[in-house]
Amino acid sequence: MTDQSIGAGRKPAMNPMQIWNMSFGFLGIQIGFDLQNGNVSRIFQTLGAEVNELAILWIAAPMTGLIVQPIIGHMSDNTWSRFGRRRPFFLVGAILASLALFMMPNSPTLWIAAGMLWIMDASLNITMEPFRAFVGDNLPDRQRTRGYAMQSFFIGVGAVIAGALPWMMTNWMGLSNVAPEGQIPETVQWAFYIGGAALLLAVCWTVFNTKEYSPEQLAGFEAARHEALGIETKETETVRRSAGQFQRGGLTWIVIGAAFAAFVFYGRGDPKPAWLGEVEIAQELYVLAGLIAAFGVIQMVAAMMRSGGSDQNGFMEVVNDLFAMPKTMRQLAVVQFFSWFAMFSMWIYGTPAVAEFHFASPDPATRGYQDAADWWSLLGSVRNGIAAAAALGFIWIAARMDRRRLHSLNLMIGAAGFVSMLLIRDPGLLWIPMVGVGIAWASIVSLPYAILAGSVPAGKMGIYMGIFNIFIVVPQLIAATLLGFLLTTFFEGAPIWALMISAVSFALAAIATFFVTDGATALQQRHGVATEPAQ
Repeated sequence: MTDQSIGAGRKPAMNPMQIWNMSFGFLGIQIGFDLQNGNVSRIFQTLGAEVNELAILWIAAPMTGLIVQPIIGHMSDNTWSRFGRRRPFFLVGAILASLALFMMPNSPTLWIAAGMLWIMDASLNITMEPFRAFVGDNLPDRQRTRGYAMQSFFIGVGAVIAGALPWMMTNWMGLSNVAPEGQIPETVQWAFYIGGAALLLAVCWTVFNTKEYSPEQLAGFEAARHEALGIETKETETVRRSAGQFQRGGLTWIVIGAAFAAFVFYGRGDPKPAWLGEVEIAQELYVLAGLIAAFGVIQMVAAMMRSGGSDQNGFMEVVNDLFAMPKTMRQLAVVQFFSWFAMFSMWIYGTPAVAEFHFASPDPATRGYQDAADWWSLLGSVRNGIAAAAALGFIWIAARMDRRRLHSLNLMIGAAGFVSMLLIRDPGLLWIPMVGVGIAWASIVSLPYAILAGSVPAGKMGIYMGIFNIFIVVPQLIAATLLGFLLTTFFEGAPIWALMISAVSFALAAIATFFVTDGATALQQRHGVATEPAQ
């Protein structure tokens, strides 16, 4: 039985203007994110960072997402007031993010800029995370692809604007894209000022032009859907891991993290072990070891809280839900891991790759490097313009094609785009690979969310969207700690090869997509209802 067969009591459909208003805030959010993604490496290098230091400096962005999004998801799930459920978080996050955008390009030193990245990314995550759950709350499953595709459209448009702003400041407004050594060009400064204002205005449009369903209404809609699909409606409780399970898992991860840290310490010793040959063990790998051990520590804390009876709190709810994810969510986690590893590789190394490989200008103090940075930013607009157009196409195609096959195809097109970055040497032709990457990007920020929203309980939409972000953040953290080591060890530090790593990662994500369970089948399987074999 499909969702289209659900009758009375189902969640009402929204008209196109309502979906537009609901998604419009993402225009501003993406302007903020894309200004960050497209210009922070440039700011870091202008303030003295070396290419091999960029990845570890970027660790701030995924770390804040890892911490903030599950917390905000849990809080918004348990919030209801006259201002709504998700909208208060939209507004608070937008105000903080706008202030951070105003301050970031005025950072006087590298470490202040790195600190501002933490603040800016945390603020953007506060306003972005509830937007994902917002679509799941307001739309029936039959419209969710349309809703997330509309978000993807605004993501593309916002990124076009953000990517073009520095180039427009230089070529239309006559502002200088070169500044004295150690200072941020005024083109970048004004791009951030405009972006901060646009973010706040766009989010306010959604806040004041959209309404939300109450928790009671959402529970009623979910009960009607369950009845139509033959699922018994009953109060269910998340499967609880025992204190012993948490303890065993925690000890395992702590031991693995400690062993990896010991390996890094041994590999960086003097004299270096002979069996390592020319391989240089980067100190950033300590961060990866720490992250592995930290996951173990979280489980040990959960074990102590459970054994002590102090497990009725937000921390334990997030940890419980992490280990009780629906099958579809676990399958999508693999897809997300490889998809976002590829994108983060591009965001970190795109500017230095194009500057060195296509402009032959690796020195950030030269006009050639700054021209390359402006060109890469403009190519980002091309990439995201394609993403916006593709998102609208997905609304039509997804009604006629299985979402998994569509997503897999889009990822393979993106992989081909990354490969062509190595084959094309003329900077003027780099718009060609951006077409492929843009199609993949539109798919990454829409189709997995449409699949996920139909497989999780309505009352936990926010927390599961926050937990889902872990599988975006973890690959980014691994990329931030591992990419510099990989490029230095195997590719002589040439940043263009980071984009080839992106191509391989996209291909792996495309393969993993075929193993995802989608649609009403996913919901029925979660509740143990027999289903017909997938066709």
